[in-house]
Amino acid sequence: MNMSTSDTGRRLELAIAVAREAGRITLQYFRRRDLAVERKGDDSPVTVADRQAEEFLRRRVAEAFPDDAILGEEFPDRPGSSGFRWIIDPIDGTKSFIHGVPLYGVLVGIEREGEPVAGVDLIPALDECVYAAVGQGAWYVSGGNPPQPAKVSKCPTLAEALFLTSEVLSFDAIGRRGVYQRLEAATRLSRTWGDCYGYLMVATGRADLMVDPVMAVWDAAPLLPILEEAGGTFTDWQGRPTIHSGQGIGTNGCLLDEILAITREE
Repeated sequence: MNMSTSDTGRRLELAIAVAREAGRITLQYFRRRDLAVERKGDDSPVTVADRQAEEFLRRRVAEAFPDDAILGEEFPDRPGSSGFRWIIDPIDGTKSFIHGVPLYGVLVGIEREGEPVAGVDLIPALDECVYAAVGQGAWYVSGGNPPQPAKVSKCPTLAEALFLTSEVLSFDAIGRRGVYQRLEAATRLSRTWGDCYGYLMVATGRADLMVDPVMAVWDAAPLLPILEEAGGTFTDWQGRPTIHSGQGIGTNGCLLDEILAITREE
């Protein structure tokens, strides 16, 4: 990808760099037997790795773009006046992280005047990354290889599709287990290769749909520009392209109508 000199392009360039550095911070704690796990008010887990990675991300963004707002999972909002807002999740998939599963990620999303314009989805333990800016395509990097265009699959029907989700019980949390059961029955294969890794799988054409009934904005922020630039879609369960509905559907585009027929009816 040729980085633009535009305001968004300069921010995406920084987002890629700082996501990688934050990922290296998380790897210092990954699979450590002495890692302490705390519980937040909502009973979700958090570790020193989450906090250190977010502190690093906030510091680097504030140094480079002092007028930008910052929203993160672990610390209070930072207001801004530039029209840009960074939305960061230092470890998306903390449950995977604390159990030594390498499918957790660092997420960095960028909004401009409330609209998602760029995003980074980095999987530190696998050294995989997908990133995008509106109008500049989506790009995939693995290991030391040069960036390659990220493209969704061309799978035409749910009957042939690989369906991913983060956690089956999350459908129960909103009383919608029937959605999971109908999607599982309709698709060729279902797996819980979830959280941000599942959306990377869709963006790179290795999976065809990822559906989550519960998502915070920092879980969703980078995904809309990444999936749309890769040729797919990111919407809520009603088909609206938004990161603010508290739920998400990532698809290759071909399958969206079939999926919405299930999520809207249940």
